[in-house]
Amino acid sequence: MAERRDIDDPTREYPAYEPGRAEPPGPDQARPTGAGPDPAEPGPGVAGPAGSGAAWPDPAPVGRSGFAKLLIFTGAVFAVLVAACLGLRAAHVLPSFDNPFSDRTTDRSQPVLLQSMRDLSRFVAADGTFQVIVDLQESKENVPDFLLNQRTLFVGSGSVEAYVDFGSLGGDALQVDNDDHSVRVTLPAPQLSSAALDLDRSYVVAQERGLLNRIGDVFRDDPDAQHRVYAEAQRRITEAAQGSGLDRRARENTEKMLTSLFARLGYTSVTVTYANP
Repeated sequence: MAERRDIDDPTREYPAYEPGRAEPPGPDQARPTGAGPDPAEPGPGVAGPAGSGAAWPDPAPVGRSGFAKLLIFTGAVFAVLVAACLGLRAAHVLPSFDNPFSDRTTDRSQPVLLQSMRDLSRFVAADGTFQVIVDLQESKENVPDFLLNQRTLFVGSGSVEAYVDFGSLGGDALQVDNDDHSVRVTLPAPQLSSAALDLDRSYVVAQERGLLNRIGDVFRDDPDAQHRVYAEAQRRITEAAQGSGLDRRARENTEKMLTSLFARLGYTSVTVTYANP
């Protein structure tokens, strides 16, 4: 006699019930119209209960493959449109579109005002170009540099002109002897102009500021700070030009110019002397 099993024990002969039902439907119970397939009925593809020879119904399709295909198709169409627009733009078929976030410069400068005009009678005989490195630091005694300090490293490039002012010549500055075909000229000593900085070659290398200086810059600006660095560079270049021999070069070039000028006029002897500076 076969051993009897408790019906509550799960076995392969008793499939799981559909949720919400206490027992599988019998042959006398009709399913409502429009209901899905009966899980108790075997379907193709999946093996049913042991010994029945039937198969369980296939699971319902997930539906993600269609959405993925739609995304791929949309991306491909968008890429083709972008490539077509770029190609037409490169061929100058489509008009150019400005960047809505591009930089914009507004010039509100006033017209240039002529302040003065003067006649110059200078003969610029020579000029020199100089470069100086200015390391200017402003700090307070007994105060740490990280609190109160302003240091600027500036490279200044400028030029100095050496000229002779012919406008200050007196009546006896030119003595001419037509018999000897000689000329004697007395000129003022050459002068040096102030250094003119070349802004294209001058620049700030580094700038250090203390904590209190940075806080102060938030509430006020100090336009004189940069002016002091420029003025120091001009002063140093001007001083360097005075000892560079630029005035001696100006004397020699002025003598050559006057000798050539009077030689074309028929004078064979030209003497140039300079007054004491």
